[in-house]
Amino acid sequence: MTPTNPMSALSLLTQHVTRRPQRIALLAQIAQLGSITQAAKAAGMSYKTAWDAIDELNNLAERPLVERSVGGKGGGGARLTGDGERLLALYQRLESLREHMLESLEEEADLELIGRLMMRTSARNQLHGRICGIERHGLNDLVAIELPGGARIQARITRESTEKLELSDGRPVVALMKAGWLYVDLPQIPCPAGLNALEGCIESIHEASGGPSEVRIQLPNGQVLCALTEQERIDILRLNEGDPVRAQFSPAQVILGTPL
Repeated sequence: MTPTNPMSALSLLTQHVTRRPQRIALLAQIAQLGSITQAAKAAGMSYKTAWDAIDELNNLAERPLVERSVGGKGGGGARLTGDGERLLALYQRLESLREHMLESLEEEADLELIGRLMMRTSARNQLHGRICGIERHGLNDLVAIELPGGARIQARITRESTEKLELSDGRPVVALMKAGWLYVDLPQIPCPAGLNALEGCIESIHEASGGPSEVRIQLPNGQVLCALTEQERIDILRLNEGDPVRAQFSPAQVILGTPL
């Protein structure tokens, strides 16, 4: 296993939350109120948006930042882990330096450039990991990524992309997959060769009228995947909350991002 570089992972996560101050506000409210429902209201976001934010923060961190319990008083109890408390404290220290940093910018165009470089993504699934191997396949590279806890996935990208992102063993990356790209199956059914496969348990199923349902899958390492699945397939597999499932997807459907 590649040794963890805490500073690289911390740098990646700090860049993310610095661009999303509302999520830091959510962490602060969770620390104070101990309730996801109350914290979401205080931070000015919906309950579902708050859950999505917590999932994304936990997925990007080396270890979960928030521990949750479903069905607690006020719609679900929650508290910050030690890592969450340290990140919140770090952000608050960085915020105190923000004004000094902005004073060093010479033109408003500098802010616009930073904004373009720090674009958000529409991909629902963002998993933090670390490169543990790169194999050449013709004009493409097959990049292996180790997730926290030891599970591995692969991304098939062009060699030009490998060079542009300066990918190498041990480098932290974020793997992005759209929810519609994930195919949900049962663990006992053989997975076709060449596909990525991550097993976990169904955290929740959110039905949608006139479209696919949202199946949230919690992985053993605490990260959460979201898969858009037709209700017909959910019925065929008889899926319910708590059931073990497998999310599978092609390496060609994994987009890689690196910290700036």
